[in-house]
Amino acid sequence: MPAVASVVDEILELKQERKAILLAHHYQESEIQELADSVGDSLELARAAQKFEGDVIAFCGVWFMAETAKALNPTRTVVVPDAKASCSLVESCTAPQVAAFKQKYPDHVVVSYINTSLEVKALSDIVCTSRNAVQVVNSIPADQPILFLPDINLGNYVKKQTGRENMRIWQGACIVHATFPARRLSAARSAYPGALVASHPECPPEVLAMSDFIGSTSAIIDWCVNHPGDEFIIMTESGVEHSLKRRAPWKKFHFVPNENCNCSECPYMRLNTLEKLRDCLRTLQPEVTLSPELMEAARRPIERMLAVK
Repeated sequence: MPAVASVVDEILELKQERKAILLAHHYQESEIQELADSVGDSLELARAAQKFEGDVIAFCGVWFMAETAKALNPTRTVVVPDAKASCSLVESCTAPQVAAFKQKYPDHVVVSYINTSLEVKALSDIVCTSRNAVQVVNSIPADQPILFLPDINLGNYVKKQTGRENMRIWQGACIVHATFPARRLSAARSAYPGALVASHPECPPEVLAMSDFIGSTSAIIDWCVNHPGDEFIIMTESGVEHSLKRRAPWKKFHFVPNENCNCSECPYMRLNTLEKLRDCLRTLQPEVTLSPELMEAARRPIERMLAVK
């Protein structure tokens, strides 16, 4: 415990010295969330980055999130604890692939999920998150064909919610959410018959069909906290338990293991540690460095997303 306290003290001192803000996704370890100035989902953290006043942003999440923060804050230093914190969705959808699609189907509006590289965002017409994907698609004229990328489950959910038949969907998937099996959710419902099910829209359709609520990470937290029920099965990354327990310590939350690791953890998100956070504030490395042209091109579709209510 003293060693952990020492690392925390160092982080707080460095934060003040660097005039830094700490942003953390809900999927981070609880000790990182405790230190953060803002904890949220991708949309909330993008907005927090946009409103920030200071010199340094330390982004505790995955690389594409830090890229988004840098695009919205091109004159500030953006650092991450571990540059290897990637995302299976980012890796499933490359900029050359998207450019080839646009050349073949130039009439399509490209709606890019925030879980993409900045190069893919720069090729997109508008960005979305799981929290506002339905609103973003609904903001596009009904007769306009759409390419939605890269998450197949989120895309199919949005297509169903909006009724957009002229919507092509990329075949990417999240290694955590896409591997939650419906049979394990069925077993959890049998084990906890009074529990309500809250699921992220990146989950398979069979899981969503058994859910009482479907929403983004923060939307799931808000729904569970505000719902009169006191027991929930949570179908998303287990890092959300910290926020759930902090806001509703009297309630019970159960997590269903996926097929990949027999757990509910994102291996990329869990690469970040207190020690790595301290070191990135100390050395300002790894730093997110992007060309001005790329940031400008990507900022336009990101800002279009942020303008959608």
